[in-house]
Amino acid sequence: PTHTLVEWELDHLGFSPYFGLFGDVTGTLQLDPKAPQNAKVSVTIPVSKVTTASAGLTSHLLRAPAKAGDKPDFFGANPADATFVSTVVNPKADNTAVIIGNLTLNGVTKPVTLITKFYGAGKMPSQMGGAENVGFVAEATIKRSDFGLGFMAPVLGDEVKLKIAAAFVKK
Repeated sequence: PTHTLVEWELDHLGFSPYFGLFGDVTGTLQLDPKAPQNAKVSVTIPVSKVTTASAGLTSHLLRAPAKAGDKPDFFGANPADATFVSTVVNPKADNTAVIIGNLTLNGVTKPVTLITKFYGAGKMPSQMGGAENVGFVAEATIKRSDFGLGFMAPVLGDEVKLKIAAAFVKK
């Protein structure tokens, strides 16, 4: 969890890109390097721990709706964790893979395609426990309105670019 991050970026009213992070991501990877097509990945993203450069924006992302019974503008006060579970892994010859899976966010499940690249593998230094690690980077694009998060779309960008840095420790 301390070495896996999900960065999100969207168009901020046509003036600039804006990005934030989800950290403390947990999950599992089942991987046989000789049969990467059989890999399975499952991750949980704690939406309630969203991080931005603006305390006001972070507060707005996690704000309860103005009136009881209304929908919040974004995630709301007690958002459920998001999850991604792979369904297909298509390895390519250049240490990349197309990973298709189901993303559940804000109570909505949709298929998402991750373009994934092997980043590195090996043992951590002994000062850090010496465990075997493997890491990947991935990118995807989703529409936040597909997940019931369309507040101010499309003026506030509907398309969200995801950049993921994931590290897994061998158990």
